[in-house]
Amino acid sequence: MKTLLLSTSLVLLVGGAMAQDTRHTNVITPDAVKWTENPAFPKGIQTATLVGDPTKAGETVVQRIKFPPNFTMPPHTHPFAEVVTVFSGNIGTNSGEKPEKVGGLLQPGAMWVYPAKHAHYAWTGDGEAILQVQYTGPGGIDYINPADDPRKGR
Repeated sequence: MKTLLLSTSLVLLVGGAMAQDTRHTNVITPDAVKWTENPAFPKGIQTATLVGDPTKAGETVVQRIKFPPNFTMPPHTHPFAEVVTVFSGNIGTNSGEKPEKVGGLLQPGAMWVYPAKHAHYAWTGDGEAILQVQYTGPGGIDYINPADDPRKGR
């Protein structure tokens, strides 16, 4: 009886461990990232959605945003709070409704958090910069100056 109980316990333990090892995990390699232009962003910016659906409420979304060299992202807000990490390159960011390039450029690994509906902007130096942004959907962007909104002219 003890042997049967011990054997059953081992099967359950090993089965549980094997179940954990076979759980599905999404792995995204750099060469699998699909960059596209997004009509909500100025020309020259590319985005890639890695996790989630930015059109759905409550979805956790992870996106990468690629900015060209010598670029200024106009002041804007989002309906969500965002956690932003500099993935590659160097980029500056500040709060406010008028872009003032005050402060140095942040390097890869630096991060910041902006609350929902908080006006901010960004700029790059001589090189391209890639950010990784995490937020809870749905996504969206509202430009402080409506003339900056690329969707108005398309």
